[in-house]
Amino acid sequence: MEFTHQLSTAVGVRAACQSLQVARATFYRRQQPPPAVPAVKTKRRSSRALSAAERAETLSVLHSAEFVDRAPAAVHATLLDQGRYLCSPRTMYRLLATQGEVRERRNQLIHPHYQRPELLATAPNQLWSWDITKLKSLVKWTYFYLYVVLDIFSRYVVGWMVATRESAELAKQLLLESCHKQGIRMNQLTIHSDRGPAMTSKPVALLLADLGVTRSLSRPHVSNDNPFSESQFKTLKYAPEFPDRFGSLPHARSLSERLFTWYNQEHRHSGIAMLTPEMVHYGRAEAVITARRLVLEEAYRKHPERFVRKPPAPLPLPEAVWINPPLKTVETTAYGASRQSAPKTSHVVALQSIFSPLPDALDGPDRCRSD
Repeated sequence: MEFTHQLSTAVGVRAACQSLQVARATFYRRQQPPPAVPAVKTKRRSSRALSAAERAETLSVLHSAEFVDRAPAAVHATLLDQGRYLCSPRTMYRLLATQGEVRERRNQLIHPHYQRPELLATAPNQLWSWDITKLKSLVKWTYFYLYVVLDIFSRYVVGWMVATRESAELAKQLLLESCHKQGIRMNQLTIHSDRGPAMTSKPVALLLADLGVTRSLSRPHVSNDNPFSESQFKTLKYAPEFPDRFGSLPHARSLSERLFTWYNQEHRHSGIAMLTPEMVHYGRAEAVITARRLVLEEAYRKHPERFVRKPPAPLPLPEAVWINPPLKTVETTAYGASRQSAPKTSHVVALQSIFSPLPDALDGPDRCRSD
């Protein structure tokens, strides 16, 4: 702006501003001295305010043994009954606030911060999820309880049970039999669940500690932390033969047995390359995918013109399955949906089994019957 002023003395203000692309209004405004900043006026004390002696007297009364635990409104009323008036209850609150003595006196509940669970499975029997759902009976307000233990990687139901109540002891029995059926060893498995009474019970916690199984719990009121069990329950209850109500406990058990057999052995799951959970859980996925690839290659050899973009290929089996994947490593899967890439991790498995050999008394999905 100083150079514009020097040039304006030689060629004029208009020409100087046009040559330097400076607005003339800006030029003239800059030539004026800055406005004087008005001095800050001190706030005038109200004539109605309490004097220093009156404030001290009021605080002394409020701090006295008679009124130290009473509200200003009650103090004001008591003083009026005694024939005294110091100030209004609102003024008492203001005086107490200046001393930092106005706060919530009750012991308020402070909710702790719950860690967001981030769980990874790269093979079967590394990460399980379990939950309990209600099945309606013919009697109003009466339910049967379906316990389901699901392998996250293969979506295979490794154990289930129908009972008349939700019990920690029944859950303990189901988890124990499921771990024995799958041959779980020390430090091999993580079991995830929500925070229901049976999930957070002491018998279940002690059992998992004895088995060397890591327990993981969802955050309170966050259903997304246990999505696989919720999705499996929806698939089960949307089956055509699933009834609105069950007539009896044997009816619920027999129908659940048929549904879980269908789910494990026949249901083509979109999350595992349209394979059945049994194929993935017991290591037959690669053979099935190879056979599919041969069929597609033969179809392409016969009619290549029908495949416009590229030769057909079977859906690949996901290499990793997450519960709450990390937020920084997003990539695109073969299905076109975004997921989190799995870090290169290894799972340490102890070689010593914690179970003694027992006869295999369970057929198909693991079951535990209890009344």
